[in-house]
Amino acid sequence: MRASTETAATRPPATIASLLSLAAADYPDAPALRHKVGERWLDESYAELEVAVRELSLGLVDLGLEPGDRAAIVAETRPEWTHADLAILSAGLVSVSVYPTNSADECSYVLGHSEARVAFVEDDEQLAKVLAITEQLPPLEWIVVMAPSGPAAQALSIEDLRARGRGRDQAEWSARIAAVDPDDPCAFIYTSGTTGPPKGCVLTHRNLQAMTDMATEHGLIEEGEVVYLFLPLAHAFALIVQFLVLSLGGTIAYWERDRTKIVPNLAEVRPTTFPSVPRVFEKAHATVLARVRAEGGARERIFFWALGVGRRVSALEREGRRPGALLRARHALADHLALRKVRGVFGDRLRKCVSGAAPIPIEVLEFFHACGVKVLDMYGLTETAPGVAANQPHRFRFGSVGTPFPRMEVRFADDGELLVRGPNVFEGYYKDEQATRAALVDGWLHTGDLGSLDGEGFLHITGRKKDIIVTAGGKNVAPSKLESGLRESRWVSEALVVGDHRPYLVALVTLDAEQTPAFAEQHGLDVAELAASEPMRAEVQRAIDAVNAGVGRVEQIKRFLILPGDMTQEGGELTPTLKVRRGAVADKYMPELERLYDG
Repeated sequence: MRASTETAATRPPATIASLLSLAAADYPDAPALRHKVGERWLDESYAELEVAVRELSLGLVDLGLEPGDRAAIVAETRPEWTHADLAILSAGLVSVSVYPTNSADECSYVLGHSEARVAFVEDDEQLAKVLAITEQLPPLEWIVVMAPSGPAAQALSIEDLRARGRGRDQAEWSARIAAVDPDDPCAFIYTSGTTGPPKGCVLTHRNLQAMTDMATEHGLIEEGEVVYLFLPLAHAFALIVQFLVLSLGGTIAYWERDRTKIVPNLAEVRPTTFPSVPRVFEKAHATVLARVRAEGGARERIFFWALGVGRRVSALEREGRRPGALLRARHALADHLALRKVRGVFGDRLRKCVSGAAPIPIEVLEFFHACGVKVLDMYGLTETAPGVAANQPHRFRFGSVGTPFPRMEVRFADDGELLVRGPNVFEGYYKDEQATRAALVDGWLHTGDLGSLDGEGFLHITGRKKDIIVTAGGKNVAPSKLESGLRESRWVSEALVVGDHRPYLVALVTLDAEQTPAFAEQHGLDVAELAASEPMRAEVQRAIDAVNAGVGRVEQIKRFLILPGDMTQEGGELTPTLKVRRGAVADKYMPELERLYDG
């Protein structure tokens, strides 16, 4: 509940630097952050969060950091990430996000390019990684460790920094916040770099504050919600969720930094909103269907009957119509027998899931909505902080990425490329004027994505311009739909469709290491044998046949290869956001690709 009567509409223009102080005044006793220690979930109120952030922020001032200096964070998503980020911003510094999965060389590039003077690192492992590259980073003066195992001679602990901040006048913090201008840089977020080194997107306080306001108006998250967060805060999607939740007095519940605990965490936290990525929903969809089919018999028949009832209700709801009495009765029974079990995976208070960062298949959206789980697809780029359009809880269309956010303008170039303009569009790339001029033309951001608006204003993204395959026959094919269809298979981890200037399309496929042991046991095989085994090849062929059934002959995948291992960031095949580096993978497996065409 708000503690003050002043509303956001009566306040002067805010910056992200003032976000926490305003929220703490509005919701002092409400839980801001929630995390698990042992078997207990512990809350940190807005008032407590403000104290921690103020002390850290003044600690940075005590180290001699000046407004505009860059401060990096190299850590998993955890409460201390939020502490550090808000402390950096309220001190008038610029936050630089670094994925903890980055190699030492990748960390060196981002820290060096941004000229960071201080780096917050998560633990001893991240500390060792940064210490190993300090000689390459002359501007880096201080390292702060969030969770050290013991005293670190070459770094400060979070508690050390807070202690330094306690010795300073609190008025200094208020003065630092007040001095931040909306057009000051707020965050440098480095793009994944699917081709070439990553570029540093400069997002101002105005950009991120505008995006927070636009998302609020769009109804993406409401006041006082509980949001479970496992996405990397180094990514713009998770970062804006953090700002959005805290600006509305909600609670961020952090994962335990263990992917096997996400589902148990959801049951315990019982979030109202769950932001995620398509991969999570695709795998959940495939796993549920595989388990149901494995059970067989009456249970399988009951589940698919219930799902059919759910689909009919879902279709009526999307048309704005109310089911009749008989269908409502059947739906109540279907929900009791089957559908609520799927919904229960996300907890019993869920209002919606928000999916971003990549396209999500329409079949997955329809499946979950039939089970009572509303998954709202959204679209944006790091350069748009990171929103362009999103489906809304009461106005959505599957297969689209929703309607543009308020004050976001969209139009299309002659070749179908989506161009956008709005207050959330970035200022440019740090120290890269050439790339900035190419991206921003007359105030319009060239997204690199192809799409269209339908008659009701819903935006549809059809593919990435640079990823479009032009076959030897001159046919343009967007591979993303084919690839996402293959990933729906329970056994498939990643898929890359290739065919530029070739007579037909082929696919490179990797297997899901979490799922394949069950397949190996079922068929009496060793996991290491699966990629070359006939049973698994037959399973992948079934997935390809299903994908091919939905496209024209020229767009069909004719041959495929199962790679012996999964694609990884360490192997150079994936970006830190787990996007496939298409060129790198194609180059790495060029001999195998040539054999697919020669054979």
